[in-house]
Amino acid sequence: MEHRRLVLAAAAFTLASVLFLTLGARGNWSFALMFRAERLLALAVVGTAVAWSTIAFQTVTGNRILTPSIMGFDALYLLIQTMLVAALGGLGAATLGALPRFGIETGLMIGAALVLFAVLLRRGADLTLLVLTGIVFGILFRSLAGLVNRLIDPSEFAIVQGAAFARFTTVDDRLLWIGTAATALAAALLWRRRDRLDVVALGRETAIGLGIDHDREARRLLALVAVLVSVSTALVGPVVFFGLLVSAITHGIAGTWRHATVLPLSGLVSATILVGGQTLFERVLAFETSVSVVIEGLGGLVFLFLIFRRSAR
Repeated sequence: MEHRRLVLAAAAFTLASVLFLTLGARGNWSFALMFRAERLLALAVVGTAVAWSTIAFQTVTGNRILTPSIMGFDALYLLIQTMLVAALGGLGAATLGALPRFGIETGLMIGAALVLFAVLLRRGADLTLLVLTGIVFGILFRSLAGLVNRLIDPSEFAIVQGAAFARFTTVDDRLLWIGTAATALAAALLWRRRDRLDVVALGRETAIGLGIDHDREARRLLALVAVLVSVSTALVGPVVFFGLLVSAITHGIAGTWRHATVLPLSGLVSATILVGGQTLFERVLAFETSVSVVIEGLGGLVFLFLIFRRSAR
């Protein structure tokens, strides 16, 4: 039954990919397919990174209404964009280059996450304190970004605003291959720990009783989560509720809690939503609205639904 669900999800992703590659294509097909294939790869990479990082983060924290964005990754990304514009000016930030910008963004986000995880977990703090600390840092980063935004030129503020929303239509091809390699490496390491994720999902005391060093395993898993979130955010921008939407759909149709099924299923669901949504809004609706806004809106509704359902129990 689990394999059947994976096959159906793979078929849905294949159908969405074929429509994305062929629908509305005119002129030189080889050029059109090559151009769209790069964008398809970008959507698949971002979808997989968001889905796997969310599933792993929820497993470690033992809470299905949390996402890595709650740790302040999106706020840190916006603060980095704001500080770059404030320090270099609008023209300087625009001419910085895609590779240096990508390196700065991913390096700072991964570094900040690793420092936070290492300091708190090494001192024996529980995951609840870790999450609360992440929320506080997120509020701090947003406040600092808002302060700097009031000090910069209005034209430069428009550049910062452009980075506040996910951009699924424009991904630099040089960054795409770097992001793909980093995502593949982190996903491979996470896949190797799929059985340990099953044990961690049972809770700290149970995991320790079964011979798992829970705190060390949590640090390793959160480090992989930090890499996946940082790469996806640097590639397309912040996505706050998309992972929650994917997680809710995946757990609703998986029929199991085993990560050997949940991880690949979540990646297929996430990629299908992104590719199918982009096809709909780009080919059918002609960019009348943004797929990122719609997806984030649906994710927000799912978040409220989960909150109300939990409080009603």
